[in-house]
Amino acid sequence: MRFSEEIIDWYQKHKRDLPWRNTNDPYIIWLSEIIMQQTRVEQGMPYFNRFAEKYPTVEHFASATEEEILKLWQGLGYYSRGRNMHQTSLAVMEEHAGYFPKNYDSLIRLKGIGEYTAAAISSFSSNEAKAVVDGNVFRLLSRYFGIDTPINTGKGKKIFTDLANELLDHKQAGIFNQAMMEFGSLQCKPKNPDCLKCPLQTSCEARLKNRINELPVKIKTQKSRERYFNYILAIKNDQILVNKRSAGDIWENMIDLPLFETETRTEIQDLVQSENFIKAFGKQVLIRSVSKPVKHILSHQKLNTTFIQIENFTDDFLQDKSWFYVGQEELEKLPQPKLIFKFFENFFKL
Repeated sequence: MRFSEEIIDWYQKHKRDLPWRNTNDPYIIWLSEIIMQQTRVEQGMPYFNRFAEKYPTVEHFASATEEEILKLWQGLGYYSRGRNMHQTSLAVMEEHAGYFPKNYDSLIRLKGIGEYTAAAISSFSSNEAKAVVDGNVFRLLSRYFGIDTPINTGKGKKIFTDLANELLDHKQAGIFNQAMMEFGSLQCKPKNPDCLKCPLQTSCEARLKNRINELPVKIKTQKSRERYFNYILAIKNDQILVNKRSAGDIWENMIDLPLFETETRTEIQDLVQSENFIKAFGKQVLIRSVSKPVKHILSHQKLNTTFIQIENFTDDFLQDKSWFYVGQEELEKLPQPKLIFKFFENFFKL
């Protein structure tokens, strides 16, 4: 049995029943693909369900505000994807008369849709013969064919994309792509794959040469940058002082708290006596509480975060237009990074 036939046969027996596999609607498939990127199915499924229910069509999605999209996206991370999705929905309404495109060439022109996503949507919705190459496919092909070219290089991406297109079953492009991704996710897992139950075991180069744990090869990327965040919790008349993140920021247009970033972990007393802090809150500030340090991991960044609740502060900070007061009810409607809404979730339980 040929490789593609073997993969498809396995898929028909073992595939998960996922909602976006029961439709050829490119909009629903787009929702699932963007939400599931860098996210486990178990984690992403509730988000997919919420988006599909609240915005059943691209027209509904485009009618929402960016703030509403980011609020629903809250907790998934990679917030630029949520912003890009909103811009994409507007472009579909304006440039495609509200019909989400199904062909690769149209999809690739939309914001936030790259080669992988365009291939996935076009093949799943219209069976266009474009191979999908994601992390699962990289791993499967690297192991099966014994390819040790790094997958995160231009040369590696071309080798694996060309190979995937050679193997592609043109009559069943959508099913083949789903099968490749599912096989890599469930069978040829990153760690401890069950090779004894694998239908490809007798011809897999990595298994035959005992290289399962060596492949695929990936060049190490840049080290994570260590950052130190000191967030200030200031409450006045039951109103909480918050900050709106500026344009171009990773958390653009989302809400956090007044922030004082330092180069290293800093003593709280040194912080409140610093020039910038006094300029914002005055000299008579009292420290009500200090949280335990919280670590928050972003791509290429490690945030070491402390939350400091203060009292007896001045209102001089209102000169900073990105800071403003909100009540708890209003706060809960505003989009916040996971680090922040987790803090508030615990704070309001106290």
